[in-house]
Amino acid sequence: MIKSGKLIISLLICSLCVLEIDEAKSLERPIVGRIETVKIDPGDIVLRAKLDTGADSSSLSSENAQFFQKGPELWVRFSIRNREGEQRQMELKVLKTVSIKRDNGKIDKRPVVRLGVCMGNFYMMVDANLADRSDLAYPMLIGRDFITGNLVIDSSRSYTVDPVCKILEKNKKKMKYPYEAKH
Repeated sequence: MIKSGKLIISLLICSLCVLEIDEAKSLERPIVGRIETVKIDPGDIVLRAKLDTGADSSSLSSENAQFFQKGPELWVRFSIRNREGEQRQMELKVLKTVSIKRDNGKIDKRPVVRLGVCMGNFYMMVDANLADRSDLAYPMLIGRDFITGNLVIDSSRSYTVDPVCKILEKNKKKMKYPYEAKH
């Protein structure tokens, strides 16, 4: 009886240690608000973004999308408005097409492109679907593909970090993206 009591106490202590380790790991991740400023690459375009833990993937606003072939590959040319409302042109390779179920139950077919996203000093390449979000407050929706394991969201806060990723400059020099950005 005494041995089983000691075993139970030992297991409880170990459980608390694991919880403390998990909590410490979460503290290593930056704490950001539900609305943040991001910089997307290509083009160093600064946007306001909403972080949405209910969305599997990220979504970027695109206006006037035109699809075209570049060799055997499908590309898309579209406009996006930066934080100041200036319209910028982008051309990106289409990686795939996804079906997204909207709130009204309708299914949208959307192209998916690869972007670099900088939030605070955290940088990550994400596959974002393109949609006309011009009627929404935020031109970019950041989904779990960017958030999970990388950030902690405090939904009571907004605009807690500015995009200051040093990797953007390194990437421009050494990485080849399937894109062209036009200013």
